[in-house]
Amino acid sequence: MSEIFSTSTSFADLGLRPEILQGIEDQGFEFPTMIQATLIPPALEGRDILGQSKTGTGKTAAFGLPALQIADKGSPFACLCLVPTRELAIQVARECRELGQHTGLKVLPVYGGQSINTQAEKLKKKPQIIIGTPGRVMDMNQRGLLPYDQIKLAILDEVDRMLDIGFRDDIRKILGTMKQKHQTIFVSATISDEIERLARKYMNDPVELSAVDASSLTVAQVDQSCVGVQEWDKRSLLEHVIRVEKPDLALVFCRMKVTVDRVASSLQKKNIDAVVLHANLHQGARNRVMDKLRKREVHVVVASDLAARGIDVDDITHVINYDVPEDPEVYVHRIGRTARKGMKGKAIMFVTPDQADLLSNIEKLTNVEIHQTRYEDFKPGPEPRRVVEEREKVEAQREASRKTKGRVVDTVPDKDQGVDATKFPGGIVPKALPKKRLGGRIRTRRS
Repeated sequence: MSEIFSTSTSFADLGLRPEILQGIEDQGFEFPTMIQATLIPPALEGRDILGQSKTGTGKTAAFGLPALQIADKGSPFACLCLVPTRELAIQVARECRELGQHTGLKVLPVYGGQSINTQAEKLKKKPQIIIGTPGRVMDMNQRGLLPYDQIKLAILDEVDRMLDIGFRDDIRKILGTMKQKHQTIFVSATISDEIERLARKYMNDPVELSAVDASSLTVAQVDQSCVGVQEWDKRSLLEHVIRVEKPDLALVFCRMKVTVDRVASSLQKKNIDAVVLHANLHQGARNRVMDKLRKREVHVVVASDLAARGIDVDDITHVINYDVPEDPEVYVHRIGRTARKGMKGKAIMFVTPDQADLLSNIEKLTNVEIHQTRYEDFKPGPEPRRVVEEREKVEAQREASRKTKGRVVDTVPDKDQGVDATKFPGGIVPKALPKKRLGGRIRTRRS
């Protein structure tokens, strides 16, 4: 518990206003998390901050509470928070509204996928806190609906992910346009050299904070295991694991959107209530999935990594890595969707025989040996014919290669096979290979 929460500190000790404290109490929070306890005081002092914290550690409230404190009803567009995805924009806005329900402040998410006219009408009402994706924020600014010159606090959440998906130029343009005096807060799971360069350019003597050991925060609360499986058995294994584990709410992560669709369809055919969440869904469908999640109307969500960035639900009991991520940091982000705010969670990873190196890289990053488990009553299926044929083809190629020396194949015409002697000089068919051969090597003047 002490790894996540600062039990020696209360929210009142952090210097927050009474109406904000009331909102915190209404949400049932007793103690701040480590990142909240370390980030909020310097933020309320007006310092620029470069904070490092993993998902599930309360980082949204860590920057959201200072935003609620700094903004006031007479200061429209006082705070701007940039996030990488539309789901995260909706989630951060929701949490800020809940925490600030007694402040009277207006919080508005702006993002692509929703009618721009709808968001434009809401911006005309001059909300105090804006949570948005970079592209839509820039669009609204160009339309004259979201002025940068009134911003007192600029927040960048999940900076590492925004850089990963190509928002570098947008971030530089937005921050570079803010010429007035303002405060800047970066929050990121990892702090790369590029993020530090951004901080030096757009921050004034920033305070650098880290919520203790970033990897252990998530790892300590999650029961991690891996299961060895052949690629063709993964769908059957997933169905079996879900029936055995009986998760209250499980997130199944796949690398590609096409895999997400196929896996969800396979589960649905087995009468398992599974829904899909990936970037190809239109916004209305994505919102409906998120509503089902929050209302506990679904037990399995099959998702891609990018779409799942905005899933901030406390009661996710299982994270199943259907595909092992190539980037170990992605694994940490995935399992951070469970075991949130001090609760326990379970992470299961399907590992095929050729993925031992990926597993090792994850263990090195998390500094944890992920134990292997077996589901004794799971019966692997037969090897598919296409796999057998492909292996036989590869073995035949290897055998042919083994018999081949250089560029000359060690075979000679066989008279018994009806060889046409007229095609050979003098009509003489060779019975064996010559004793001396070039072997594909030609001597030149250069050699």
